Parts: sequence; C-alpha cells; structure tokens
Amino acid sequence: MVEGGPIDVLTGDWLAELTMLILAGNRLKGRPGYATTFLKQLEQVLGTCLDRGIKIVSNAGGLDPAGCAAAVTDLAAKLGLRPRVAHVLGDDLSGRPLDLVNADTGELLDAAPLTANAYLGGRPIAAALSAGADVVVTGRVTDAALVTGPGIWRYGWQPGDLDALAGSVVAGHVIECGCQATGGNYAFFDEVPDLAHCGFPLAELYADGSSVITKHPGTGGLVSVGTVTAQLLYEIGGPRYLGPDAVARFDTITLTQDGPDRVRITGVRGEPPPETLKVAVNYLGGYRNTMTLVLTGLDLEAKARVAEEAIWARVPRDTFERVEVGFDPPLLRITVLDPDRAVAGRRFSSAVVETGLASYPGFYGLTPPGDASPYGVYWPVLVPATEVTPTVHLDGDTFPVPHPPASPTSPLPPLPSEEPPAADLPTVRAPLGTVAGARSGDKGGNANLGVWVRTPEHYPWLAAHLTVDRLRTLLPELAALRVERFEFPNLLAVNFVIHGLLGRGVAASTRLDPQAKSLGEHLRAQLTDVPSP
Repeated sequence: MVEGGPIDVLTGDWLAELTMLILAGNRLKGRPGYATTFLKQLEQVLGTCLDRGIKIVSNAGGLDPAGCAAAVTDLAAKLGLRPRVAHVLGDDLSGRPLDLVNADTGELLDAAPLTANAYLGGRPIAAALSAGADVVVTGRVTDAALVTGPGIWRYGWQPGDLDALAGSVVAGHVIECGCQATGGNYAFFDEVPDLAHCGFPLAELYADGSSVITKHPGTGGLVSVGTVTAQLLYEIGGPRYLGPDAVARFDTITLTQDGPDRVRITGVRGEPPPETLKVAVNYLGGYRNTMTLVLTGLDLEAKARVAEEAIWARVPRDTFERVEVGFDPPLLRITVLDPDRAVAGRRFSSAVVETGLASYPGFYGLTPPGDASPYGVYWPVLVPATEVTPTVHLDGDTFPVPHPPASPTSPLPPLPSEEPPAADLPTVRAPLGTVAGARSGDKGGNANLGVWVRTPEHYPWLAAHLTVDRLRTLLPELAALRVERFEFPNLLAVNFVIHGLLGRGVAASTRLDPQAKSLGEHLRAQLTDVPSP
C-alpha cells in the first residue's frame, strides 16, 4: 500500500471480537497485550511513510495501546527515526461497574469479566492527527473509525455533519477487511483476475462523505459493484448501521462503476449516533474438548447413532455440563464442555478412541486424544456514551476527547415501503448461486447472511422468493432459530440475521465453521426455482 501508489493515510485493522480474547490470553501468559505483528510490518514502511508524509492509524494497541506506542517509539529509535507517536485510551472499562445485561439476549452475566472494552469512534483519532501525530495507536475502536477519524481530521466534520460522517463509515466498512472488497472470498471468484496477488482496497474519501473504492494499479483482484456489495453485506444487521459517530443508513447507499477497478459510493444518509456504546466483554467459560469422527459408506445416520452409544457407554453423557453434537456428513463432531478441566479432558477423548474396535464399520477420527482447552465467551453489553471519555496521549501530554453533545437532528423516517413488482420470470430448478451471490459472517453469537443478485430484473424475484420460511427450507439447520430478514433494494439484496447460530460467540462456538464464513456458499449450493438464463 505504501509503495504501490499515492496514499495519505495507512490504516491497519487488527481487532476482531475473538482477537481481544486472544490478546487477553497472551497477557495472562506474560506476553504483550497488543498485536506484535503490527511492529513487524511497521519496520518495513515507517521510514518511507515519514518521508512521504503518510499518516499511520491502527487499532493494533489492543488491550495495551500505551505499551504498543512505546514499542513503536523503541522500534523507530532503532531505525534512527523520530516519529510523533500518539495513543488513545479510554476504551478499557475493566474494573468499572457495568450493567452486564447481554445486548442480544437480555441475559445477565454472573461471571467475572476478563476484558471489557467499549467501541470508540473516530474523534480521538482525529484529535491525535490534528495534534501532529505521525502514528496513532488505539485500542478497541470500531473498524470504520480508522477511516472516519482521518476524514474528521482532514475535512473538519462536526458532530452534526451526519451524512458526511455516515459516508465515511460506509467507506470504512468496505475496506476494513482487506481483500474482501477487491475480490477475496467473492462468490463469483472465477471472475477475479490474479486473485493470488490480490491488491488491498483503498478509499478516496471526499468532503461530502462520498468515496471511491479502488486499488493500486498493477495489483491483482477486482473492484466492482459486486465485490463492494458483497463487503457491504458482511456482518451487518438491518438498514441502520450503528456507530459512535453516526448511524449510516445502508438503504440509502448508491454504488456506481466509475471505471475499471473503481466504484463510487454516494447518497449515504446519516442519523445521530445512539446514546450508548457497545462494550465487548469476554469471560472464561470453562474447558472443552472436541473429537471428530469420519463416517463413510452406507447408513451414515445409523453409524452416527452407534458411535454415540459406544462413547456414552464409557463416559456417561451427564458427566459433562454441556454436550454438543454436530452431524454434517461425513463428519460427526462431538464436543464436551465443563468448568472442570479434568472432567472435559483426556478421559473423554481417550474414550472416543478406545471405541475404535467396537464401533461402526470404517471407524476413524481426525485427531488423537488430547486434553481439554479453555474457551472464552463474548458478551456484548451497552454503556451510556457520556460515561466514556477517550484520552489522547502525545509527547507526554494528555487531552480528553469528550463525547459530543447529542445532535438535534432526528432519525430519518423509514424509506417508502414499496412492494417490488411481480416477479413474473420463467424459472428453472438450479442452485441458488447460479443467479445470486452471498456473503456471511459472525456477529457475536449470531450470524449474518447477505444475498444479492446482479441485475435489477432479478431483484423482485429475490425479494419475493427468498423469505425466512424459504431460507429455513433450504437450510434446515436454521429451523429452530430466530431469523430476521431485511431488504436492501438499493443493493439488490436481502440480509438475514440468524440468532444464536454461533452459541456464545466465535470463541465458544462448537461449530466446525465457528464464524459462519461458509454459510453463504452452503446456501448458494441449494436447489431452488431460479430465473431462467
């Protein structure tokens, strides 16, 4: 990104919900609570960035932004460089009394939090840049804040500039996951040239909040309305995309192909941010152990039943606090969970292997017996935004960035609800993916599944055909779960939020695909009545 073409700000997004738990584990082991890989990459480009006036903004500070900033300063000194390094604090709410009601489920947490970090916005980043920082290191901020912050710094947006702020949030959401906006993980991957050398996306951000998503020339990959649509549908819920700087209305986005590998984003409307901030709480949930058996040949369901009966005859199922069994032929995946490491440990996994000569024909497993491992649980809660005051630390000085006063602007009214025209198209029986793309991902214990079509003529069919009931028919594993559905006519898309699919979140999920990355492709493979070619 630094050497491939001109940029003003280099951003780095290191934090996911799972990452905070990993960093907490590192810290318990005496390792840094920040992303050390940031330093490895910074060593390669810091000098060039200083020479070219490129600002560096990253959330690699994780659980220890101050420690990360100090490490950056030490690295720079070894390189003979003297950048001004700022860090942002205030997201860490550990030790503070919190209302530990789960924002998704309404349950009250009765365990001690291991970490508690509020999602900050872009204003502290903007303040650090305005104070002259060359490198800004934060802890937990929203992914989009890494773009919104530089936008506020460059254009002087005020809290009431909601449309501009919302536009920057959308641009930040598009580029936050690297190559996912330039053809990576794209449903129609066979259309992406030179995916092996995919270029990273960049956003040309304008004063009104509009943007152009592109990539450096000479790099592989593809920037198209399709690839940008796919990323827009990643890990979202309804049309209102909440953030600490603004609520971006995803149902107002207009995408236009603006030339090869250039997609213009315009029309984004913004609403005042919520009066609360989301806080990512993690706690230690206990210990778990998983054994995966392979079932082949005939009578797979009967073989799975025989395998379980043999295992529970050796270690009774009620020995464990919780047992989860996943049968996705040809794999039978059995996970036991318990607060006691010894209970969930080698006694279980050894028992599974010991059934090998007294179980189903063709028995074999994918792993040898092993000990139980600890797992963490992600627990989202809310805190009043006025109770969180970020601080910027630069050159020994500290200055607070208080939450701006509430905007007098009211939320936008819902867009007119127009019934799509009748989907009077001839259909054939074929996989859904022959006409529709999909992108799926995790949102705590929930999963999102966005589906879009590529022509306006097909959208009425999609809106009428892909209902919640149809989704449950195509994916029976969702039958017992609560599913929300949202329409995005401007993106020719619908989005589903599947509540509870991932249990207590990625770190605690016992699914083979704990982040629901494959859910969209699984849906695209299902047969249904799609428009004829």
